[in-house]
Amino acid sequence: MTYSSTARAGDIAQLVGLSHKNFIFTLKTGGDFQTHRGVLKHDELIGKTWGSQVFSHMGAPFFLLQPSLGDILMALPRNTQILYPKDIGFILVSMGVAPGQQVMEAGTGSGSMTIALATAVGAEGRVTSYEQRPDMQNLARKNLERIGLAERVDFKLRDIQLGFDETDADAFFLDVPNPYDYIGQVRAALKPGGFFCTLIPTFNQVEKTLYALRQNKFAFVEVCEILLRYFKPEPSRLRPVDRMVAHTGFLIFGRRIEPSADPRGLELANEAGVGSMQEVKPTSSQEEQNV
Repeated sequence: MTYSSTARAGDIAQLVGLSHKNFIFTLKTGGDFQTHRGVLKHDELIGKTWGSQVFSHMGAPFFLLQPSLGDILMALPRNTQILYPKDIGFILVSMGVAPGQQVMEAGTGSGSMTIALATAVGAEGRVTSYEQRPDMQNLARKNLERIGLAERVDFKLRDIQLGFDETDADAFFLDVPNPYDYIGQVRAALKPGGFFCTLIPTFNQVEKTLYALRQNKFAFVEVCEILLRYFKPEPSRLRPVDRMVAHTGFLIFGRRIEPSADPRGLELANEAGVGSMQEVKPTSSQEEQNV
């Protein structure tokens, strides 16, 4: 997706009409866009300045905009719940995803995170995305093709229990229901010092993942959630909107590290969260006693 001050053929455009009803599509010479409020000809939109007001053949008003990445992600065709922009933005920044990097994900889903990663690594970077379900991978591939980013992604169909082909990845996002079962495979795919992140919805999943990260020598582990609340943008009666995007999942971050056997490093290893490598997950009976 490229940016300019005017709409061009091949650009992804967004029309925002009354009641904030919006549509996202690709501008094509000779094309028509049909809505319940009338038809807009692509040729009449191409060359317009972004932000201009345009009208359908029925006179219905729209603003012509270039959509944000968040707009595109929320409009994606999907078969499963997608990641929200509030989580994606924090993930990208926290993992330091940048142009030219080699990054990985497992659990492609509908491709929302794939699109975000492909955008962040730029034309010189590379995204490798593993998925076990052919139908989901096909949908994700179509979504990437739709916005012109498929060439930045290597799609692989595999049960990730078998491991990954890649090594020395800069960052890895794991989006599966049981991430704790694959931390060893992720470690092998990451470069030393590489970033890890997963998003899971429940406390018991978080607990299991934390044990797995410690056992596989991941340090600087953090657990958080992102809550987003909008406000009505009216200066004379500013207040929160009636609904908010609250809990969508727990984010867990970590770094692959290489701890030393030198006793002088024990204090730092403890601070980083990998000093007590002998810690064992509680047994079922112990867990029952703690309840």
